[in-house]
Order: sequence, then structure tokens, then C-alpha cells
Amino acid sequence: QVQLVESGGGLVQPGESLRISCVARGDIYDITSMGWRRQFPRNEERELVAEMKPNGIANYADFARGRFIVSSDAAKKEVYLQMNDLKPDDTAVYRCFIVWGGERFTTTGQGTQVTVSS
Repeated sequence: QVQLVESGGGLVQPGESLRISCVARGDIYDITSMGWRRQFPRNEERELVAEMKPNGIANYADFARGRFIVSSDAAKKEVYLQMNDLKPDDTAVYRCFIVWGGERFTTTGQGTQVTVSS
């Protein structure tokens, strides 16, 4: 059974930084992408934040580029998101995901809450 466990969320003030982490457990092979999506409770909308390919290429949503940094360690099956200059609009549940098995499977974690408020 494949499981993703996120950690590091919390309450911060606008302008502050936060680093969240995710570790994947289980029999995972042929990883093609690891990253983060976020989900807003008001409408359950989900959007891509950032993803990292095994070759080191990262893709960012427009709102994340320049403020957030995604990194991963495929050997450890871990992915991280460094979030800087956080804004109230960044408040959401951040859920990590992993695409594996030659892109046949996508597993998503339960998420970690990030709240940005003064």
C-alpha cells in the first residue's frame, strides 16, 4: 500500500515563511513527478502549486514562481516545499502527490493545513 504523509503546516503571519515536507511509503517505482497541490475549503478547488521531475526540472504555478521552492529526494521518496512571503490567499490545505509506475499511478496525501493570517 502506498501512503504519503505531509508535515510542517501551521499558522503564520503574512510575509513569513514555512517549509512543508512529504514522505512516501510503500512499494513505489519509476517516479516521474513529485509535487504539491493545494485545496481551498471554501469551494474545494484544487490547483497545482509546483512539481519536480527526477531530472531536476521544476514547474511552478504563476502565483508560486519567485516565492516558493520545490525540492525532492527521489531516493528517499521525499518532497519539500519552501514557501516565502506568504499571503492570506495562500491559506489552503497543501497536499503532496507522486506520479509513479511509469505514470500509471498517482497517489495524493491527506494534506497539511497552512493558514496565513495576522
